[in-house]
Amino acid sequence: MTERSLEPADRTIKRIFAAMRQVKISYHVGRVASLGQTGMAVSGLARVAALGDRVEVELRNGRTLAGEIRAIGASEVTVLADGPLTGVSLADPVLLLGEALIAPDDDWLGHVVDPLGNAIDGSFLLPGLDARPVDTPPPAPARRKSLGERLETGLCAFNTVLPIVRGQRIGLFAGSGVGKSSLLASMAKGISADVVVLALIGERGRELRHFVQDVLGPEGMARTVVVAATSDQSPLTRRRCGWTAMAVAEHFRNQGKHVLFLADSITRFAEAHREVALALGEPPTLGGYPPSLAHAIMTLAERAGPGEDGQGDITAVFSVLVAGSDMDGPVADILRGVLDGHVVLERQIAERGRYPAINLLKSVSRSLPGAAGPEENVLIQEAREMLGVYDRAELMIQSGLYTQGSNPVIDRAISLFPKLDAFISESEPGKVADSFATLRRCLGKP
Repeated sequence: MTERSLEPADRTIKRIFAAMRQVKISYHVGRVASLGQTGMAVSGLARVAALGDRVEVELRNGRTLAGEIRAIGASEVTVLADGPLTGVSLADPVLLLGEALIAPDDDWLGHVVDPLGNAIDGSFLLPGLDARPVDTPPPAPARRKSLGERLETGLCAFNTVLPIVRGQRIGLFAGSGVGKSSLLASMAKGISADVVVLALIGERGRELRHFVQDVLGPEGMARTVVVAATSDQSPLTRRRCGWTAMAVAEHFRNQGKHVLFLADSITRFAEAHREVALALGEPPTLGGYPPSLAHAIMTLAERAGPGEDGQGDITAVFSVLVAGSDMDGPVADILRGVLDGHVVLERQIAERGRYPAINLLKSVSRSLPGAAGPEENVLIQEAREMLGVYDRAELMIQSGLYTQGSNPVIDRAISLFPKLDAFISESEPGKVADSFATLRRCLGKP
């Protein structure tokens, strides 16, 4: 009998015993040896600690402060704390808690957890039976499946010209206030998947409740696990949020389920990684980011995608906050190179009131042409061509320098542009075929 086939009561008992086995009754204890602005040196743990182990500092006022070991020397370890070091004194005892594992469970659906797997929505959640590290390696490349079938998204643009297929990884690149979070919310509700895992990395505190109550609602939350670390939390916690959310997604993927992974945002994941790296003395290079940033982002992205044979898939949407709409920034450049497509939201389009503010000419889905049939690819190519013609001639058109009838291709682009522009913002509760029928009408075809 497998663990999954156990009766609910039996599984609950097993989970209770699993949680009890994780409770330690004895600890190695060190002492705070020195304090700095961002971390502390601890003596007495160098020979028993491992990199990444969690610790707990017992303060003299009765409080405790958690942290993580990020460097190990001959006689001391360097600890970065999860909060301010106010109240920490020399010789304060430091308890070695060991490796911080995550044990997701199906009962986590409908709940909000922190990067350590603790419920933060007022509920009580037991850990699952399978504890794992949060930074596991991706599936073996030689055993990964190919990208799957095209997904229904509820948005005409993504049903047609920017298709998303099962196991695809796309990036959502946008400046602040351009509608990135709203588009992510539409995807969370519209894309067909068995489970949704939402990573809110360094987001504003109010965004959490907005996503849970207003965006997802009871129906959406029923299939969703939210992993959240708000902007006021330590860089260790914010960085771990992305890893924990991916570990939760992998838990459901290993059951053969299709998981939709949404991360908002990878930029804040990168900023948290930079803070940790600089605190440990790593030099800033890539626009102020450390050299290890590329590996951190690529490893996280590689964990998503198609699983191995017998597993499910993780379809991932990574949002990137581009400062000043700079698509060549370090974070955007690194992520764009490892994804299967990218969507660019442009401020000028949002300012004229069209949402989502997708710049179709700067966006691409690498699932094409395989994700569409021959006739559908012809429609996609024609729509792109007409938008491209209008874009190149727009300055002449807006300034009144173009005369109607001078160029039949430009004339057709002018007549089609309002319809195609409106089409990109349309939602389509029907099937992909219905979205292509709408696109066909926009192009004036029977």
